[in-house]
Amino acid sequence: MSGDPALVPDDRAFDNFRRECTREDGWNMTYNKSRCTVWTQTLEEEKSLHRIKCRVLCNDVAAGTMYDVLHDIDYRMKWDNNVIETFDIAKLTVNADVGYYSWKCPKPLKNRDVVALRSWLPVEDGYIIMNYSVKHPEFPAKKDLVRAVSIQTGYFIQSLGPSSCTLTYLAQVDPKGSLPKWVVNKSSQLLAPMTMKRIHKACVKYPAWKACNNPTHKPWLYPEQNSLPSMPLGELRVQHADSLENIDESSVTESSLALPDKEEHSDEEAH
Repeated sequence: MSGDPALVPDDRAFDNFRRECTREDGWNMTYNKSRCTVWTQTLEEEKSLHRIKCRVLCNDVAAGTMYDVLHDIDYRMKWDNNVIETFDIAKLTVNADVGYYSWKCPKPLKNRDVVALRSWLPVEDGYIIMNYSVKHPEFPAKKDLVRAVSIQTGYFIQSLGPSSCTLTYLAQVDPKGSLPKWVVNKSSQLLAPMTMKRIHKACVKYPAWKACNNPTHKPWLYPEQNSLPSMPLGELRVQHADSLENIDESSVTESSLALPDKEEHSDEEAH
């Protein structure tokens, strides 16, 4: 399989990611409401691509709980309304694996999927989880889904105390499909805040759920619990967007897009 070899991020990569999550210069704020803030950034070298950063303050969630929720694939099927299918494929190191995720997009856009190398690391003031797209020989693009490309996506969970934290989501993704610019704007102004608030609500409910669902099983904390098959890193290659078929969705109009209801816009005020 040709292409750039996949690499597990080193400490410098985690440090750079954390730094980008916390700095605000060079970013354009597009949303700031109910303890949730969104910034976007247009990349000069590729005008069609954007980066998005979204941060939410959670006064009633411990950083460790947030970390567990973002890792727990069984719980994700309970709270993530957009998920179609998600599963871990193989472990690469004690803090890296490769997995599959497909999700629903608002009609008439086609649904997307991604195969990604994910790595994670506890840091002094919290946790980092990040991923990027890879080619896996057994999981090629599907005909009924658009294979998106995560150039770099991840979360920085910063502890603010024993029962509070901030969650910062940073993403540079090529969704393919030649999407019009207004779709990106809608994503930053509506969909991203809704998703962050949904994660917050999921975190509040997680301790009670986990207590009844294999409560001691946390392979992201205890690598000896990881039962995934091991896979040589050399079998993976970086997934570049230009090697995938480009589905043209540029003609989609705003009036035709079936956006979800503006749920949870004020529900955080009670927390």
